[in-house]
Amino acid sequence: MTTMTSEETRSNVEKALEEIRPFLQSDGGDITLISIEDNTVKVRLEGNCIGCTVNQMTLKSGVEMTIKKYAPQIEEVINIS
Repeated sequence: MTTMTSEETRSNVEKALEEIRPFLQSDGGDITLISIEDNTVKVRLEGNCIGCTVNQMTLKSGVEMTIKKYAPQIEEVINIS
């Protein structure tokens, strides 16, 4: 497996967020990339996502899975509120 530069990783994570953003926006929410540290992506769920009871499930199954598809080296996605 080839190693991505931090710029490539960030670009791929942004592509993943672009893919899932329409689904979040259709529910009145959104997501912002805060940082990538080591193999952990920090995001902020916004709008209706904040009070949503399924946001942890969305984060793990939807967001994390999609990010790993674009950047397999990512190990974890954390929501920073």
